Amino acid sequence: MSSFVFLSAEWKHLILFNYKVPEKVLIPHLPPECELDYFDGSPFVSLVGFQFLRTRVLGIKWPFYTNFSEINLRFYIRHKGERGVCFIREYVPKILITAIARGLYNEPYKTAAMQDTVSYSPKHVRAEYTLQDGNSNLQMFAEGKNWPTMPTEDSMEHFFKEHELGVGQDKNGNLLKYTVWHPHWNIFPVTNAKTSLDWELLYGKPFSFLAREDPYSVCFAEGSEIKVYFKD
Repeated sequence: MSSFVFLSAEWKHLILFNYKVPEKVLIPHLPPECELDYFDGSPFVSLVGFQFLRTRVLGIKWPFYTNFSEINLRFYIRHKGERGVCFIREYVPKILITAIARGLYNEPYKTAAMQDTVSYSPKHVRAEYTLQDGNSNLQMFAEGKNWPTMPTEDSMEHFFKEHELGVGQDKNGNLLKYTVWHPHWNIFPVTNAKTSLDWELLYGKPFSFLAREDPYSVCFAEGSEIKVYFKD
């Protein structure tokens, strides 16, 4: 792994809505040298909302670009046996972040108006994320018990939240790899969760069927500091 840290930050209050999807939906997005990963006999996508806090790019804390939210749609892959994630689309509210991610690394970022709200009480924690992209809106929230716990490594929650490898492809179709370091995340036991969006407008017609599907599961992770390394 390279010692070059491209990005450091805290990713906090991550909500993951996890859906089973047919292989044919994801194959067109699969980078070279990768294969789909499976849980309970199926590939999955996760709709993920979280807070990006104390962000530094190339070690620099850029004014007005340190705290924001992100909502992404991702799926799960393996590369030479290593588990990882690949992104369908990543929404952020900062146009400069979109320009850097798309221009330098061909990551599928898009800029949209976004808001996030997190609240705590002695017994509960709640996070909510929203975005507006043209005429399309997305809302997602989760509530959980405020006693975070660490799931076991063979659990469903571990499968969806713990990956070091990220993959994509450059503008020539070649594989790009990077590592996301963070300690394993505790989860808040989910008591209530809901999401509302137009899947086809935001993510394309192949994902429109998800408007009729309930999530397989919802995971609400506490989060932590992270570091992103691009691999040599």
